[in-house]
Amino acid sequence: MRLFACESCDQVVHFDNRQCVRCGHRLGFLPDDLKMHALEPADDAWQLTADPGRRVRFCANAGLDICNWLIPAEGEGEFCVACHYNRLVPNTNMQDGIERWRRISQAQRHLFYSLLRWRLSPPDRTEDPAGGLVFDFLEDEVQSDGNVVPAMTGHDEGVIAIRAAEADDLTREQARASMNEPYRTLLGHFRHEIGHFVWNKLVRDRDAFEGFRAVFGDERQDYGLALQDHYQNGAPPDWQLSFISTYATAHPWEDFAECFAHYLHIVDTLETARGFGIAIDPRGHEEMAAEVDFDPYRAASAEQLVSAWIPLSVAINAIQRSMGQPDSYPFVLSPPVVAKLEYLHRLIQARVAERRQEAA
Repeated sequence: MRLFACESCDQVVHFDNRQCVRCGHRLGFLPDDLKMHALEPADDAWQLTADPGRRVRFCANAGLDICNWLIPAEGEGEFCVACHYNRLVPNTNMQDGIERWRRISQAQRHLFYSLLRWRLSPPDRTEDPAGGLVFDFLEDEVQSDGNVVPAMTGHDEGVIAIRAAEADDLTREQARASMNEPYRTLLGHFRHEIGHFVWNKLVRDRDAFEGFRAVFGDERQDYGLALQDHYQNGAPPDWQLSFISTYATAHPWEDFAECFAHYLHIVDTLETARGFGIAIDPRGHEEMAAEVDFDPYRAASAEQLVSAWIPLSVAINAIQRSMGQPDSYPFVLSPPVVAKLEYLHRLIQARVAERRQEAA
């Protein structure tokens, strides 16, 4: 995520800010230009401080401080380009539900920032009734005897379900520990599940199986049996030689989704490092030097991303350990994994090129 500046006083502001701490201006993010804007009241709407003729209003979810995104004042609909995909949301009659939704929305907006940077706005259910994107944020079921049945996070033909309870740190950590995962976050869930959606649209629906199978393997193997085997027997002992995570070993669909999530992790974090001007130059270890002097969203290749990412992630992990915290990125990018990231890079950039031609 890049840094932004207040258009009124040039104070550094961040993607999730609602108000400038220096001048007090109300802030909002406009997906049309991917910028944070300082705002002035304008009757029943707002106008941009830097462009007073441009009138905007907040997403309807701003009322509960769920969302800080803007829509054109004369535009149709109540919700921003991220929130309008939501179908089931947490219970807003309870403060816990509101707090969960705020955390979920924060992760969702980070996901959509990346999609918008690549001009990959997904079709919704109006555009594609059978497979358009929709989000359900599901509550756990409490049975009559008090037993809690956790909601399931997953994807099914465009429907992405997120277990709302995982917005609570304790619940998410319990799930992470019980599943023996080194990393589990809301943003990770969003990025993984959108990977399944992307596979449907850019691989399956385009009959682009040959290139996919050459990198990830044959997805025609029975998915249910593959997952059953994974949960019963675990990953093979040498999984790190070819996979980014143990879950990626379960089935080619999961391998793709896991790698897609990591591709977004890498690109977004590299943009953050670039925004802060971070360079890695350990004295006496020149082979670990790296500087993010390019736009990660326009990288020439996955190799360019990985070359900058590995030194940066090593440094971040070392800082975490110095603070007594676990590694932020406890994963190994083996050559086969880098090849999978390269496949994803080409897939995304090809779609970006298509969208540019469509807009021309």
